[in-house]
Amino acid sequence: MVGSGRCVVAVDGPSGSGKSTVSRRLAGVLGAQYLDTGAMYRAVTWAVLVSGADPHDAEAVAKVAGEIDLEIGTEPDAPYTHVDGTPVDRAIRGPEVTGAVSAVAAVPWVRQLLVAQQRKIIAATGRIVVEGRDIGTVVAPDADLKVYLTASAATRAQRRSTENATDLTATAADLDRRDRLDSTRTADPLQQATDAVVLDTTELGIEEVVARLRSLLDRSFGGVA
Repeated sequence: MVGSGRCVVAVDGPSGSGKSTVSRRLAGVLGAQYLDTGAMYRAVTWAVLVSGADPHDAEAVAKVAGEIDLEIGTEPDAPYTHVDGTPVDRAIRGPEVTGAVSAVAAVPWVRQLLVAQQRKIIAATGRIVVEGRDIGTVVAPDADLKVYLTASAATRAQRRSTENATDLTATAADLDRRDRLDSTRTADPLQQATDAVVLDTTELGIEEVVARLRSLLDRSFGGVA
């Protein structure tokens, strides 16, 4: 039984696969914490842009990342992201940050810094659903359940376009660009853990995906409290 003890669920996948909504919903069902690691990279990217540094200048990016105070909330019903005490939840979802985050996230030192923070958060909570692109492979390779969510390119673009009220063609092109950058970067690329459960969400609603993940946990732990 999952109970109130340690339970780490790693949810990886590309943009538009549904991992953020699914992870928050699953965390709520489990009475667990929720960590959006992508928000952390977006927060650093926002700070880099605000500072005027070039997101493609690894040294400048690393300097900014090392100087900011990044705080992220892990309550699934009220997650938040603060940089030096400033709420940036809305700002980090803007097009400028979205366009630059892959470059910032590719800087090895930034990844080392944030992975260390992510592991501290996981260790401090123990019962948590963590979503991102390298959770099952790098951040929490010993997670109790590893899931890789995917969906067709057309479905992912449609979902993201609807969420952000953006042009479908432009959204599809941007997702393709991010997929290519995230999966080919040298440091911790987006990839499926060898022992992850792969779930295609193309034809599934959020509740169906959450139900399937809960079923997997039930089988692994003999029940979910």
